Amino acid sequence: MTAPTTRVTELPTAWMREHLHEALAIYGRAMGYGDSVVAGRYGYAVQHTERQGFRAVGAFAAGPDGEHLVGFGYGYLVAPGQWWHDQVRHALDRRTAKRWLPGGFEVCELHVDPDHQSQGLGRQLLHALVRDLPYPAALLSTPDSDTKAFRLYRADGFVDLARNHHFPGDARPFAILGARLPLGTPA
Repeated sequence: MTAPTTRVTELPTAWMREHLHEALAIYGRAMGYGDSVVAGRYGYAVQHTERQGFRAVGAFAAGPDGEHLVGFGYGYLVAPGQWWHDQVRHALDRRTAKRWLPGGFEVCELHVDPDHQSQGLGRQLLHALVRDLPYPAALLSTPDSDTKAFRLYRADGFVDLARNHHFPGDARPFAILGARLPLGTPA
């Protein structure tokens, strides 16, 4: 038996807006969030597609009924006044914030459906998302525990900017990580 074919590609903003429910269902399964959390995320995701530097990528698996989305990622230029930027700015010491936040690209979402994890799709999505970006760094937050995602980011050169940070509305601690672009550039 051969493994199913998967294609990773950049997604037009309009396509992403039209398929946000499908993408956010993957987000919910990957993060272990219930339907109410996923539904509450929709409005924010629509707003994210309107931010400067928005870019999205998707992973599509071939099936008997054609291709279907099995993973996605998106991000945009981080800026003061955005919720995540302002939360992270307060979590970082002044020097770290000044070094990493200006002109950074926030990897806002990067998720692979649990049935398609451990096949390298997360890495493919991450690399496709940040490839050839004109920004000095990629920034993200991820649950602060030994997860597949955390290990992926570490292996691709992300370093700690802050650990054990609690965002409002989520009881779990998060790590705030950064990597110089292109990936593989020393921090």
